Amino acid sequence: MLHFLHCNCYPFDNGFKLFVESEINIYISLFDSLYQPDLPECFQLSVLSWLPCIFLWAASPFYLFYLKKNNKGYIMMSILNRVKTVFGLLLWIVCWTDLFYAFHQIRQGHGQVPIYFITPLVLGMTMLLATFLIQYERLHGVQSSGVLFIFWFLSVVCAIVPFRSKILKSEVPDKLRFITFYFYFGLLVFELILCCFNEKPPLYCDVNPCPETTAGFLSTVTFWWFTSLAIKGYKMPLEAKDLWSLNQRDSSKVMVPRLLKEWDKEQAKARSPEEVEVLLSNQKAAPHQPSFLHALIKAFGPYFLIGSAFKLLQDVITFEKAPYWWGYALAILMFLTALLQTLILHRHFQYCFITGMNVRTALIGAIYRKALVITNAAKRSSTVGEIVNLMSVDAQRFMDLTTFLNMLWSAPLQIMLALYFLWQNLGPSVLAGVAVMVMLIPLNAFIAMKTRAYQVEQMQYKDERIKLMNEILNGIKVLKLYAWENSFKDRVLAIRQKELNVLRKTAYLGALSTMAWTSAPFLVALTSFAVFVTVDEKNILDAEKAFVSLSLFNILRFPLNMLPQVISGLVQASVSLKRIQSFLSHDELDPNSVDRKNSSTGKTKHIVNGKFTWGKEDPPVLHNMNVMVPQGSLLAVVGHVGCGKSSLISALLGDMEKLEGEVSVRGSVAYVPQQAWIQNATLRNNILFGKSYDERKYHRVLDACALTPDLEVLPGGDMTEIGEKGINLSGGQRQRVSLARALYSDADVYLLDDPLSAVDAHVAKHIFDNLIGPEGALKGKTRILVTHGISFLPQVDNIVVMVEGGVSEMGSYQELLKQNGAFAEFLRNYALDDTVEEDEAIEDEEFFPDDVLSNHHTDMVDNEPVINEARKSFMRQISVMSSEGENFRCRSVKRHGCSQRKHSVSQEKMKPPEVQKLIQAETAETGRVKSKVYLEYAKAVGPLLSVIIILLYGCQSAASIGANIWLSQWTNDASGNGTQVDVPMRVGVYAALGITQGVLVMISSFTLAIGNIGAAKKLHFNLLANKLHTPQSFFDTTPIGRIINRFSKDIYVIDEALPSTVLMFLGTFFVSLSTLIVIISSTPIFAVAIVPLAIIYVFVQRFYVATSRQLKRLESVSRSPIYSHFSETITGSSVIRAYSRDTAFVLMSDVKVDENQKSYYPGIVSNRWLGVRIEFIGNCIVLFAALFAVTGKESLNPGLVGLSVSYALQVTMSLNWMVRMTSDLENNIVAVERVKEYSETKTEAPWEVEDKKPPPEWPMTGNVQFQNYSVRYREGLDLVLRNITLNVKGGEKIGIVGRTGAGKSSMTLCLFRLLEAAAGEITIDDVKIAEIGLHDLRSKLTIIPQVYYLHIYCDSSIVNS
Repeated sequence: MLHFLHCNCYPFDNGFKLFVESEINIYISLFDSLYQPDLPECFQLSVLSWLPCIFLWAASPFYLFYLKKNNKGYIMMSILNRVKTVFGLLLWIVCWTDLFYAFHQIRQGHGQVPIYFITPLVLGMTMLLATFLIQYERLHGVQSSGVLFIFWFLSVVCAIVPFRSKILKSEVPDKLRFITFYFYFGLLVFELILCCFNEKPPLYCDVNPCPETTAGFLSTVTFWWFTSLAIKGYKMPLEAKDLWSLNQRDSSKVMVPRLLKEWDKEQAKARSPEEVEVLLSNQKAAPHQPSFLHALIKAFGPYFLIGSAFKLLQDVITFEKAPYWWGYALAILMFLTALLQTLILHRHFQYCFITGMNVRTALIGAIYRKALVITNAAKRSSTVGEIVNLMSVDAQRFMDLTTFLNMLWSAPLQIMLALYFLWQNLGPSVLAGVAVMVMLIPLNAFIAMKTRAYQVEQMQYKDERIKLMNEILNGIKVLKLYAWENSFKDRVLAIRQKELNVLRKTAYLGALSTMAWTSAPFLVALTSFAVFVTVDEKNILDAEKAFVSLSLFNILRFPLNMLPQVISGLVQASVSLKRIQSFLSHDELDPNSVDRKNSSTGKTKHIVNGKFTWGKEDPPVLHNMNVMVPQGSLLAVVGHVGCGKSSLISALLGDMEKLEGEVSVRGSVAYVPQQAWIQNATLRNNILFGKSYDERKYHRVLDACALTPDLEVLPGGDMTEIGEKGINLSGGQRQRVSLARALYSDADVYLLDDPLSAVDAHVAKHIFDNLIGPEGALKGKTRILVTHGISFLPQVDNIVVMVEGGVSEMGSYQELLKQNGAFAEFLRNYALDDTVEEDEAIEDEEFFPDDVLSNHHTDMVDNEPVINEARKSFMRQISVMSSEGENFRCRSVKRHGCSQRKHSVSQEKMKPPEVQKLIQAETAETGRVKSKVYLEYAKAVGPLLSVIIILLYGCQSAASIGANIWLSQWTNDASGNGTQVDVPMRVGVYAALGITQGVLVMISSFTLAIGNIGAAKKLHFNLLANKLHTPQSFFDTTPIGRIINRFSKDIYVIDEALPSTVLMFLGTFFVSLSTLIVIISSTPIFAVAIVPLAIIYVFVQRFYVATSRQLKRLESVSRSPIYSHFSETITGSSVIRAYSRDTAFVLMSDVKVDENQKSYYPGIVSNRWLGVRIEFIGNCIVLFAALFAVTGKESLNPGLVGLSVSYALQVTMSLNWMVRMTSDLENNIVAVERVKEYSETKTEAPWEVEDKKPPPEWPMTGNVQFQNYSVRYREGLDLVLRNITLNVKGGEKIGIVGRTGAGKSSMTLCLFRLLEAAAGEITIDDVKIAEIGLHDLRSKLTIIPQVYYLHIYCDSSIVNS
């Protein structure tokens, strides 16, 4: 009765052989007869019992090592944990009960085979190991164990066979073992169930962690933990506060140092051989370039390889299901195999996407850190626009590539496996198909080479365009004043046209590639079938051969389609790699060029024999520099414009290339640049600059810098938000904030680069007396002051006179006067100007009491006794139109009479926390993308063209279905009479249908490419035209980074991402539709199953799209601050380095990147969550199609059934991709929505009004009249100018005077209509300027604006205009 006796008691020798032989026989009988199979008891007691044990013992060493390295904390002992442990011990007792029972049987004289001793012993030891792991996991913070879940699952599955065997037996020979087995089986099932539940989170875990960290094993593999966010996103639009914290492993804090560490190693490796070669040979060694690719592979390769392992497993499983056709059991086996394949595939994708996300994080961090320290020469070759492109486009390309990078080896593997099975099915005929594939390789190689060349060219144009746009947006005010918009628009459009020409060529190549690789599986099938039926008359193409082969050809379709895309992505990434490597290889500022550890007494800083340049290739700017500055002294640096005063400050900061000499600075440094650098932050934060707030010290600083009166009129006091580049402060205010920052830093050394030039004479005197001078707040500190104000020179300790990049004279004021050299000449040149300023300051002092002058910095124009509330409300949204030179610091001359009342009002104004922000946070649209956005894109493509494209795709799918139906009819010939009928006609029609499909694919791809390029051109043109026509006020309240984001990332999506998404969407939509049509037509009963599946499908899809769409919007919104912060950092890099705030700014950038990834990561997971669920539905379709085929096998046409099941096998992928593409289409169409939003902002008056054009010679005399003219900045705000009546005759020279905020610049802006009249009118030579076009007006006037604007291009059209 017992099968194990013929094992000869040595199951290890013969067990597996026995298993293989018996399995083959049993599976044959399983599908061919009604025989009830059973496995031998020896096999059950050996292989089935040991299999889970082998797994656990093999995995344990690696798992224990992993747990030791990744300790997540300590979990308190819970009831769940206790129950698991008790059940584990009970299992050990049950197993060893069998062992002791075997010994007892021997004592009783009953012979026992070794298996009864070995198996209980092994099982018992394994249960002890499992129990130990339960506790060890608890001590290391593991809430749910994948290893133990797999072990318990395998144990239960392997125990089901003996469980069934024991039920089938009519008699029980061994009651104790019978009972212990049922205890054993029950405990295993309980352990498996308990393993599905999570332990409590470990102590000391993060706040608001991502649920993934606490998810159970089943929840992790099915992505169930994401469901809560999907439900929340479906119920209401997601907001930033709903997102989880970023996992620590994915943060910038971890990722960036990892990449930089490997990059540093590569750079060190590249430098060391070169040095050795130079030492060993007299010849100059060729420089060895460090490989950034190696650094990336070392940093992220190991994690990526885990995903690759999952992909390998999935590829192998793919081919398990292809050859099987009949039987309920095999239908279920196909379903289970597909389910396992789905779970493994999405683990692979998860690893790949996280790798891509980590690469992007690391790249942005590395680029940001590099940008802080590159030399000035490097900055010339890498502008802000180019570096933003590196961060946005190039980093994105790497992220996109990692998703499908495994296809580089996976696609050939899948192709080889498919060809192997095809060989089994069709024999040598398949070689004809292989020949077709080989012939397509050169075509693909040619396309890849050309694509790479076009990619390089396109990126150059993109960089050029973004660089120019950056300049335009920075100098938009000057462009408007000079009416240069059209000239610059033409230049941008010329670059854009070149970019689109390259894109068009790339798109045409892509269409050719799509045609080749879409047709590839068909051409392989056609040649294989044609050769198969023609080489031998005995070769019959029946349903089994045809559709097993067709299924394999369909499996071939994915790798063949993906391979060119991956190669194309690889080509694009290689271009990006080269660009990033080039940037990261730029020269850096030498941190040791300035000796900051010098301990020489008496001298805080000195330069000895210094020679400095801005670039190694440039001539020296400073030479023979010898400067000594005693500790605690005030040194003035004077000289003519361009003599090198600011360069001297830069040399002391270490911002210049030191060619010779020695520079030493002792102590901390504070730096006030010539052009004040202001952050987009509150006024207080600009002054504190990372220091802790000390109220008394802070107010002393405000008083010393004459900022106290300004706080009284700012809407939120010192908590008022300052716009980008200090947009809502005047030039003088910005400089005083910069001085306040320096004073508050309490540094040892102060480098002041002409800070008094931007303020009025009396304010300059106040600042010198109270801050810089011998009795000022900086008394006792070492100060170097660059100045043109000679009135302050008698009060300084020493003066350095610079001439043509060298020190001409150095000494005290009196000493230099006696020498009658360069200093005396300097005094003679500047004496007159300074006398005028001095007289002005003296008059001020006479007009105002001393305390008023020193404490309140009053205006002499605004004499109203009380500041009205409307004026203050205006301050909330003040625009740059006047604030470049002025700001409304409205104060009363009669200060004493109302000071108490003013003080209380200002305090009340400062109390409310809700101060209206000047720069509003970027908002994200919510809900579904509006249909008009799709219509806008379709309109941009062209309505007729859109219809033609859809019809072409429909025809292409019809041709594909026709070819397959023809094939099914062809196979029916064989089933009818066992011979082939009219082979040439069958092959000919099949070939014609397939070739028609290929041609239609190419035509539809070409048409789609033309439409997409046209749409991209129109959308960019509308955006550019609108932005150049937008009022100045828009640019004052919108960060440049936000606008640049539209021109860079969003236009990139419209140019490149959206077309491929539309292509894939249309393709997958028609494939899914044709699949359902074929299955329902061949097995009509399938329509019953399709209804519930369709309901689930729509339900899951709606959940997904609602959440995914909003996550994409949040990701877009959180991306702009990265670029805005970066632009701001680059502008102020010298200040940041001087104050040693590099680390803090790097941290700020990392936080912004992490905030962006917080919304990107759930987006990744949402795709995995969707994929698992949609593919489950697809797997159900496969199951039902197979089951219905088996059910109706007597009545159904075998050819159609074969066609039905072969289509069902590919429906999983089609459905998944259709939902993904639906979502991607929504996500990417968001770019159109964002571009459209900025293409429809309110515009200025027309540039030209045809029926109101002034005469060509206008203005002839230049008479200017203001008649009761009033103006305000925006509707609802107070008037800036009130009822001004003024008559200026032609040829008169008029001086407009007044304090800051009086309205001087506002009057000039009104002449140019940057501000439109609220009342009254301006006429120039009897022409009302409000009635003519803006360009007709502005091109006839000219202005020297307060803000300079340098354009790097020389454009004759601009010069001539």
